[in-house]
Amino acid sequence: MANLKEIRSRITSVNSTKQITQAMKMVSAAKLKRAQDAIVQMRPYASKLHEILENLSASLDVSENEYAKERPVERVLIISITSNRGLCGAFNNNVIKRVKGLIEEHAGADIKVLSLGKKSFESFKKTAYNPGVGYPETPYEIYNDLTFERSSIIAQAVMDKYVEGKLDKVYLVYNSFKNAAMQILKTEQFLPIVSSAPEDAEGNESKADYIFEPNKEEIVTELIPKSLKVQLYKGLLESHASEHGARMTAMHKATDNATELSKELKLKYNKARQASITNEILEIVSGAEALSG
Repeated sequence: MANLKEIRSRITSVNSTKQITQAMKMVSAAKLKRAQDAIVQMRPYASKLHEILENLSASLDVSENEYAKERPVERVLIISITSNRGLCGAFNNNVIKRVKGLIEEHAGADIKVLSLGKKSFESFKKTAYNPGVGYPETPYEIYNDLTFERSSIIAQAVMDKYVEGKLDKVYLVYNSFKNAAMQILKTEQFLPIVSSAPEDAEGNESKADYIFEPNKEEIVTELIPKSLKVQLYKGLLESHASEHGARMTAMHKATDNATELSKELKLKYNKARQASITNEILEIVSGAEALSG
């Protein structure tokens, strides 16, 4: 009977877990819809602005664009975008592994990791890669109110350090949203800006001839910083939508596993209960025969 009690306790525990995973799945599904709408609306604008930025950078001299200056890579910043919460499969681990891979690729350089997400922050806060002063103290709190204005503060801090020569290269690592069941890990070079000159019919690079209005200086000082801020904000929105998609998928699988485990435990319980009843009947029959004998 002790065995039956243990199985009943396990069945109750599994059913409680199943209810929790079902609830978390439904919450993530509701949040995913809003996050997906936000990134779908943002993508066309961000992609076109990034395309203009690359073409514009190709048409400018290095001296005219301080965000495209190539320097010997001695100081590297990796912006790691993860989530604040877990229970979303390999979503956070994939980003952290990619960040560690970048650290190995730039061995010998002074590398810092700016964590936009508690999971990444907890992985690197006690290491030599903590960025230190000059950045928001708790940048992962951006998820408490994810807006372009709050994202711009972080992007501006990074851009200022690059212009001052305190950074030579900046990477952006995040999960790009494809659908609820699939996220694509991306590594983008945030700074310096990589210019891509358009090609002519023969495949040779040709610089686009732009007419600047009102003037080139204002375009450089206004458009390029705004485009970089949009690039970071887009990465945050992509990661935010991917997080809810990954958690919804993980909770769906967990619910299915709990259902299967519950069925197995109920079958095991019925078998054990039948065996217990059979043993009791045998004991009663044996006792009755002993008395009659």
